[in-house]
Parts: sequence; structure tokens; C-alpha cells
Amino acid sequence: MSELDLFFENKMNEECGVFGVFNHENAAELTYYGLHALQHRGQEGAGIVTSDGKMLHQHKGEGLVRNVFTQQDIDRLKGIHSIGHVRYSTAGGGGIMNVQPFLFRSQSGPLGLCHNGNLVNANQLKVYLESEGSIFQTTSDSEILAHLLKRQRGDMLTALKESLLYIEGAFAFLLLKENEMYIALDKFGLRPLSLGRIGDNGIVVASETCAFDVIGAEYIRDVKPGEVIRIDLEGITSERYATTCDQSMCSMEYVYFARPDSDVEGINVHQARKNCGRILAQEAPIEADIVVGVPDSGLSAAIGYAEEANIPFEIGMVKNKYIGRTFIQPSQTLREQGVKMKLSAVRSIVKDKRVVLIDDSIVRGTTSRRMVDMLREAGAKEVHVRIASPEIKFPCFYGVDFSTYDELIAATHTTEQICEVIGADSLAFISVDGLTKGVGRSPKLGKNCGQCVACFNGDYPTYLYEDVKCANKEVK
Repeated sequence: MSELDLFFENKMNEECGVFGVFNHENAAELTYYGLHALQHRGQEGAGIVTSDGKMLHQHKGEGLVRNVFTQQDIDRLKGIHSIGHVRYSTAGGGGIMNVQPFLFRSQSGPLGLCHNGNLVNANQLKVYLESEGSIFQTTSDSEILAHLLKRQRGDMLTALKESLLYIEGAFAFLLLKENEMYIALDKFGLRPLSLGRIGDNGIVVASETCAFDVIGAEYIRDVKPGEVIRIDLEGITSERYATTCDQSMCSMEYVYFARPDSDVEGINVHQARKNCGRILAQEAPIEADIVVGVPDSGLSAAIGYAEEANIPFEIGMVKNKYIGRTFIQPSQTLREQGVKMKLSAVRSIVKDKRVVLIDDSIVRGTTSRRMVDMLREAGAKEVHVRIASPEIKFPCFYGVDFSTYDELIAATHTTEQICEVIGADSLAFISVDGLTKGVGRSPKLGKNCGQCVACFNGDYPTYLYEDVKCANKEVK
């Protein structure tokens, strides 16, 4: 989650990020840098678990990666295998007990576990497991998998495949034993997860490929929907835990979550956003003097819009990168004007100009209103807002933190009404077809081109349980 969103809590918050290294002498250090590259996916906590072949070692804490780990912490994390996690809390809430990776100890040996995603049947599984004697140590849905594993027979790979059949929702799991690493992706492939190679025999896995670039790893391939992978010193074993898989990559990875330098299933995020900006210019043209992108996730789409519309692209808004989430809490009066502490308009650029303001999304609308006001105060003659994603009308139950109908302005307002609320001269969103076309995924993957577009049209890829739906009566 960007610091701006953390401060105002009125856009969407990221999921989490996972990173793993197998068979490398600098496993902990590589994981530390990998987590740095994934910091945008979670800023509430971070952790690393390593294995030296006999024991598992853990260090975790609340806050940013750079604040959680010191050099001494990394030095104490012995071993050639490692998994790490950056957290933004969705199901289960925050707190140090929920910071991952979790480390479980039992007679069958230690187990490290971390997870990106959200389980839609978590409540049902917890009720069942507690009735069978389980005692949960956290409020995170991620812990469920560890309890399911203890109830299965056979080797670890078999037990994992059997356990995953109980789980519904979005998940990318990394599990670490003394000399084995296990990787699992949900059967819809809702979360990105990629494999890479480092050195002669090292294997790495990450939520985004940008983490490979940081440590000098070579991308191998993406983990497939419904795939379970075991990595040991003998090599890699791949199996499927589910026979029916239906690719449904979260659209928000391309729109907002992933870093522009990442490739999600072979598609560069910057290029996808730029393409969406081009299509947005075709679908919603407007006469204007300049195009301005909202830093940072709106910039790529703004470049594409400007090129297609033949309107100059300008840096009309600047982000202050030095106000973090430990900033002093302002009074209500200052909070109303608080966006200026994070974003500022470039007066000499926008004054007396007709501005097209490009943003990645509108969730609640509060930030959009503040940015429009800021541009007007800086002297903009007109402000036309263009959004590089469709209207978010339905909650997400897979790890994005708008999980109730009431949080979404587009669920209760028309585009014209939203335009009035945010104070723009005009407002338009890209269409769902425009988004999937801009991302460029293959039409062979189905009507949504293998993307989850549930937050736009209510077409959820998984079954939704009644307790999940109860927060939103509109979800069917």
C-alpha cells in the first residue's frame, strides 16, 4: 500500500508479498532484498524464516522491512533456504502475532509458512478444526493450512495436496521444511507467483518478478493455477492438487498493485497500464491542454492517454516520498487538507490549463475529490478525470481490502453523480472490455481473458459462503 493510501485510507490497500530462496548460501540476505522489492505489497509487518538443514530460524516484526531487520538479525538467520513475507492485513487483522512467516514446531519437525491471499471459507474451516481439537495461535486465515496438514496422512507433498482441497479462495503459499520448500497456487491463479534461478543451483520464488531483478535472479516461469511444487536438493517436482483450473488473475495486479517493472504472467505491468491509457483516450476523449498522471500508479496510463490523444504529458503533481506512516496524526482540520502533505500540484504547469487527470481507480472517492480541489487551487481552468479501470461496484473477497458494498462509491452512484461528488468537469472510466484488451491477455482464456473482473461486474470465480456475503446483500 502506498504511504498516501495508508495515511488517508480511502483507496485500496495491497495484498501481501511472498519471497523464497532455496539452496543459496546467502538465503537470508537475498530474501531481505527480495522483500524490499515487494515492500509496496505490504507495510504492516515483515518476517523471514530460514533453514540450515537441521533447524528453522525466525525473525519478524511490525513495520517496514528496513525497520524490522538489522544486519545482526540477518546474520543470525542461518541457513541456505529461506522464505519471507511482507504483510498488509486483510482477514484476521494486524498485530505481531499475525506477522508472517509463521513457524510451527511439532514432533514431525518444524514448518515455516507464509501466504498471500484470502480464504473465503476460513470461518467454516476454523469451526471444523476447532471442533476437532485445534487451538489457533493467530487470527490469520493463513494458519488454517498448518492445522489441515496435521490431519493428513502420507508424505508432505501428499498431505499438502489433500489439505488444499479443503480451501476456497485466493492463495499463494510458501512452506519451508528443513530441506524442502513447497509452493502452492490456488486453482484460479488469482495471485501472481513466479519461479526463478540464481547461481548454479539456487531457486527463488516471488510474488513479482521485480524481486528477481534486485538480486540478479533469472526468471524461469510462472507457477500455474492449481499447481503444487516441491523443491529439494534433488530438484523440482511439480503436481496438480486440482484437476479443474480456471485462470482468473486479479485485474488489480495490472491496474494498481504490481510494480511497473514487474511482468505478471508474461505481461509487463507498465506496458499494460500504458495500453489501457491509450484505450481510455479512445473511449473517452476530451479537449484539453495537458495530461497529468496521479503518482505513481496513474503515470503509465497517463503516458498512454497523452500519446493517443496527442496532448502533452506533464508532471503536474509531485509526491513527497519522505512522509511515511509514522508521521504525526494531524487534527481533523489538517486532515481535511492533508493530501497536500503527500501530493502537491505544480502551479506553473497547471495554471490556466485544461487538465486531464489520470488515476488508476476510484474506490471511495475522497482522494479524487482532494486532488481535483488541489488542481483547481493551483489555477487549473478545467479538470477532467479519467480512470484506467472500470467502476468498482462489487466487494473483493480475495485479499483486497474493500470487502463491503458500502465502501464503494460506484456501487451507489452513477458516473455523473461521482463526477459531482469529486468536483470534476467530467469523469469517465475505461470499460471492462477495454481493460482486458489493454492488458493483452489471450481471448482463448475465456470471456474475461483469464482475468478476475469480479469487482467490476460481480462475476466471482469462486463460490462465496453466506458469512462472507452477509456484509453485502447485493452479492449473489
